Amino acid sequence: MKKTTILFGALFFLIGCKSSQTVSENENTIATEPLLEEFTIAFGSCNRTDLPNLLWDDILAIQPDLWLWGGDNIYADTDDMQQLRSMYRAQDQIAGYRELKSKTPVLGTWDDHDYGLNDGGVEFTAKKESQQEFLNFMNVPEDSPRRMREGIYAAQDLPKTKGMVKVIVLDTRYFRTAVTPDTETAKRLKPNKYGEGTVLGSAQWQWFEKELRNSKAEFNIVVSSIQLLSNEHGFEGWGNFPHEVDRFKRLVSDSKAKGVIVLSGDRHISEFSKTEVDGLSYPLIDFTSSGLTHAYRGFTGEPNPFRVGEVIFTESFGTLYFDLQEKKVLFKIIGDGGIVLGSLEQQY
Repeated sequence: MKKTTILFGALFFLIGCKSSQTVSENENTIATEPLLEEFTIAFGSCNRTDLPNLLWDDILAIQPDLWLWGGDNIYADTDDMQQLRSMYRAQDQIAGYRELKSKTPVLGTWDDHDYGLNDGGVEFTAKKESQQEFLNFMNVPEDSPRRMREGIYAAQDLPKTKGMVKVIVLDTRYFRTAVTPDTETAKRLKPNKYGEGTVLGSAQWQWFEKELRNSKAEFNIVVSSIQLLSNEHGFEGWGNFPHEVDRFKRLVSDSKAKGVIVLSGDRHISEFSKTEVDGLSYPLIDFTSSGLTHAYRGFTGEPNPFRVGEVIFTESFGTLYFDLQEKKVLFKIIGDGGIVLGSLEQQY
């Protein structure tokens, strides 16, 4: 297995200038010009419009080629579409984010608070209307196929001369069935019986399988609002549907997709999780980055058998620096002032 290096507490410094980016007419491609061999993604989650948005200057400083929303992009918790629309507009008016949008393509998913129902899933009665407001926020064209199908999942290819990065955005809310409250311990939730329930739903699973099996990318970035690997904390996560986690791992292995990396949010902490998967030549990494405006500052610890390094529980965002020539990725957790709070390097 390839060597993994962990670094903590290093000082942040700027990387070189990035190329300008434009979203092409083809929904599945973001064109890049000029073509370089390095590529940078920045991402984050858990962002309130009524709290100081302190990190946009730090995000702008790294000059990312792509910004990914990881969910809870606003905190609405409402089925009132006028209120939801107003909060999205408020986020769009924040100066740092407005500047980022003017320079950088934006993709992403939602989580429960911008979906509209705390811990909500398939039962949310205003989900169709909420989907349209989210797509408006993401500037998805009115004639896009995404406007016609249920769920906000999407995929885009980002071609480079030495390879391709593919971004696959999952919707872990629209189709997610009921979770099981834990009435026996202090945890909120416990795993469903094996085989009971779904995170993605049938149609999205079929789509996801097709996207991975047909991918020609050197790296496949899967955006999931909730954590895939950490499964003992008792909050929301794929671990509440253990058969879905197993299905995810089997798909990654069977598809032969290169460089699959999971990005997650939700938890108000940032951490790296990693595991070996049968039949996979590289480790599966779940990089959690949360939150942008408020973090779990009272964090005192929780189990995660897949954790690599330390938990970060101050406001932060995540970055991925791709070296397409050498086929490696440098992951960083970055806080206010550009301080690197944690990092991990993986060869693929």
